[in-house]
Amino acid sequence: MLAELRARQPAVHFSVSVTTRRPRPAERDGEHYRFVDRPTFDRMVTAGELLEHAEYAGNCYGTPLRPVTDALRSGLSTLLEIEVQGAMQVRAAVPDALLVMLVPPSWDDLVHRLTGRGTEDPDVVARRLRRAREELGFADRFDVTVVNDDVKRAADRLLTLLFGG
Repeated sequence: MLAELRARQPAVHFSVSVTTRRPRPAERDGEHYRFVDRPTFDRMVTAGELLEHAEYAGNCYGTPLRPVTDALRSGLSTLLEIEVQGAMQVRAAVPDALLVMLVPPSWDDLVHRLTGRGTEDPDVVARRLRRAREELGFADRFDVTVVNDDVKRAADRLLTLLFGG
């Protein structure tokens, strides 16, 4: 989804999250995530360097604050790819942020997507699925829900939300 959005709208600032998890094959540090160890992540939290942060499926994730504030100050629409706990933190810190929940077309489709990757062990997949079920219960706290049944259609909807039209 993000690759589709980047290709179609380079004027959007795409936040690069920090994470304590190991890179997957083909992921590059600084492009997909900033990969850090737990002590570095904890220091960033303590220093107030993250707009939001959360633990998900045994790993920590967070959005560095400075690149987001710099992009917004320069007039760029900014997109964060975060989970529900982080979204609630963003809502508290930036009340006028537009929260969009991207959801799979069905539960079976989500299970297939997570297991089809083959990049995580079954315990991690099971934790992610439990967490996904919980997160879907928060849809009413988001401003908009977009069904990701077709990448181009979902990207169209997100771009319309960002830029109108």
